[in-house]
Amino acid sequence: MKLSIIIPAFNEAANLEKGCLESVYDYLKKADFPSEIIIIDDGSKDQTISLVEGFIAGKKNIRLIKNDHGGKAIAVMTGLLDSTGEIALFTDMDQATPISEIEKLLPKFEEGFDIAIGSRSGRKGAPIVRKFMAFGFSLMRNIILGLPFKDTQCGFKAFNRKSILEIFPVLLKRWKKLKQTGAAVNAGFDVETLFLAKKKGFKIAEVTVEWHHVGTERVQIIKDSLDAVWDIFRIRLDDLQNKY
Repeated sequence: MKLSIIIPAFNEAANLEKGCLESVYDYLKKADFPSEIIIIDDGSKDQTISLVEGFIAGKKNIRLIKNDHGGKAIAVMTGLLDSTGEIALFTDMDQATPISEIEKLLPKFEEGFDIAIGSRSGRKGAPIVRKFMAFGFSLMRNIILGLPFKDTQCGFKAFNRKSILEIFPVLLKRWKKLKQTGAAVNAGFDVETLFLAKKKGFKIAEVTVEWHHVGTERVQIIKDSLDAVWDIFRIRLDDLQNKY
């Protein structure tokens, strides 16, 4: 298996009805390499599961994992660790970054990188409050954690098998202790993933990708901002205490 696509899902009925999953499936059918799609339901309360089950019925190399609700981080890691591809990408169901942008990330692995992350340029169409949050978060993580990336939060990241097996068993245990309620976006997950990857010496490429504000809104501004700040300090403290 060349490529695994990991798609976390929490109350995604609207995006499924718009054909977002179908667009991913159709794109991969035309690819000249073997691939799989893994959807991880994060305890959805709407019609997500029935819609996914209806779509995948009779199709090969696409499957659904049903999790209890624990937040996006746990859903993503569940899919990555269950994947079989040489490379695994996680992407959002709404396809704010189209699946075709994988064509920009895959060459990085041939160049010797272990991880390739999408980076949004300008975030055209995003609400001004989201842009302000992103700027503040970026400043804090760069100062406190020393991460040299422009955008750690884009939901479009790919990993080779070695990095998956060395990073995510460690993080999954930690995040299962941090299970969330509501539409938790878990901003700290992306940061902790890249922090641990950098600490372990993995080569990380940051690649500018197409991104559109599609109107799917999971962010709870006050709660998520406080969680993100707490996560930055938690990661630094845990590192000082040699918990990694």
